[in-house]
Amino acid sequence: MKRIQAACITQTLHFLLKEDLGNDYARKLVQEEVKKYKAGLERDRRKYRILSEETQPDGSIVLEVKKQYNMSPVGNYLD
Repeated sequence: MKRIQAACITQTLHFLLKEDLGNDYARKLVQEEVKKYKAGLERDRRKYRILSEETQPDGSIVLEVKKQYNMSPVGNYLD
């Protein structure tokens, strides 16, 4: 028999601007989307760590996050 002792997943998410909107408004929407994503992680009580968050020259945001996988124990992955 086997059991998962620890598991995490690393994701790189690119929050893109909507092309059919004005640039300033599209940037604001992307920032709100990132904030909503982070709030969702908190709401789900999922353990996570943001490895990097970079705003691109066009205003889009690239977020690299390591998070708990399927509510499995995280071991020392997030240390």
